[in-house]
Amino acid sequence: MPKIIASSVRKGNVLDLDGKLAVVMNAENIHPGKGTPVTHLEMRRIADGVKIVERYRTTDQVERAFVEEIDYNYLFEDESGYTFMHPETYDQIVVPKDVIGDQAVWLDENMTCTISLHEGNPIAIELPQRVTFEIVEADPVVKGQTASSSYKPALLSNGARIMVPPHIGSGTRVVVMTADGSYVERAKD
Repeated sequence: MPKIIASSVRKGNVLDLDGKLAVVMNAENIHPGKGTPVTHLEMRRIADGVKIVERYRTTDQVERAFVEEIDYNYLFEDESGYTFMHPETYDQIVVPKDVIGDQAVWLDENMTCTISLHEGNPIAIELPQRVTFEIVEADPVVKGQTASSSYKPALLSNGARIMVPPHIGSGTRVVVMTADGSYVERAKD
């Protein structure tokens, strides 16, 4: 297994913790004013889904598990999970709902996602950093609000609620970050 330094671990990486695989849900490097910088990792054990929180010095070595990362296109959702298709071989794979978690709201038909496979089983998924959706409902602008400091709630075509600047109205296509659901810009299409 390849060893990497803790500060280079990113969300979606799969680590080997004493023979048990864990997928990184959140990775944060913390640099206090005094003392040693640390890497704070929130992980989910693949075998049983238990959440683990670990702290490492940023220079500590961690074992990265060997996983295959393959691009798949999203097709549809049903009771068994989310179905993806390999764009060249047309092989289909079903990813369980708990692997995708709350990121599922950003899935869009034919979207290309990178799925991490360990021994043929899907264990993690990486969505594109930015997605484009249409706003179906936006609150009216409140008179007197300044554009620089205030945002208003809006409902996207996928059912997610986000905060947008006052000049954005219904029918506008916007770009959203999948990591935190934040508004980026008006779509240029």
